[in-house]
Amino acid sequence: MAAAGWFAANLWVALTSPSNLPFDWPARAGQSSLQILAEVNLALAQILLLMGVVYLLTRRRPDPQLTARAPERRQALRETLGLLSYGLAGLAGGYFLPGAYGWHPFGLHLAGTIFGTHDQLAVAEVLTWAGYNLMVYAVIPLLYFRRSYSATALGLKSTAPRNDFLVIIVVLALETCFQIYALQPASLGLPLNQLLPGAALTFVLYLAGAVLPAMVFIYAILLPRLLRLTGSAVATVLLGGLTYAGLHLWDAWAVFTSPESTVLSVIFLIFTYLGPGMLKSFLTLRTGNAWVHVWAYHAFAPHTLIDTPHIVEVFRLK
Repeated sequence: MAAAGWFAANLWVALTSPSNLPFDWPARAGQSSLQILAEVNLALAQILLLMGVVYLLTRRRPDPQLTARAPERRQALRETLGLLSYGLAGLAGGYFLPGAYGWHPFGLHLAGTIFGTHDQLAVAEVLTWAGYNLMVYAVIPLLYFRRSYSATALGLKSTAPRNDFLVIIVVLALETCFQIYALQPASLGLPLNQLLPGAALTFVLYLAGAVLPAMVFIYAILLPRLLRLTGSAVATVLLGGLTYAGLHLWDAWAVFTSPESTVLSVIFLIFTYLGPGMLKSFLTLRTGNAWVHVWAYHAFAPHTLIDTPHIVEVFRLK
């Protein structure tokens, strides 16, 4: 079903989209819709290759028994529905709260993340985005679930530290090399007086606003319950990827002004975030440690590597 849906979305874009997509993507300026379509499919292929590497690295470690960390099925269903409803409320708040100040809606990514933006962001907007996401998607859910579940049950404690470290180092190295080769990030051209403080500030802001919220909400809490409910690692990986894509609904580049642009926006939200969300899910299933994806495939690459110039510009670091 997932493969058929991916193929249908490709076909829709190839046959119906304009030659230039209606998105504010400075990083993809000058690329046609077909070029971008080819790019997202290559990115998915790279994700699948990384998943193969992770499988090889973890094939000899004991099964982390993620299902056993979730409650019985009825309780898991109640907690899953409650968590997803709470997440929708968080997205609604992330739309209306910043709108009152004339800011971009708050999704899991700050406006301008990865693809850049022609808008100028206020420092207050960036700080509020990070604080809102950290509180809504990480702090409150963690405080609630830690009353009933241990750190191990939530995937916050490693059961095989050496293998976790190996997975982190290998995946981080491969992903960093790929992004440097494919994207040629502008951060590598920054002078040291901008690069060092900019990278540190980017790391902290994105850790608070994107990385920890995704880690707690999806990979620490939701994923074991999805596995309990579906009984399928494949379905869990896919649903984890779709949830990750859903938390990016308010990405600033998405356009919802017409049915056509809305369909394209939803398709490209899935094209952009399903694969990374799947890899994060797979890393968590194979290691039982929700922290692994944080260091291997989120906090450093892509965000610190790609988004440092954006934060340097917002904060006018010199």
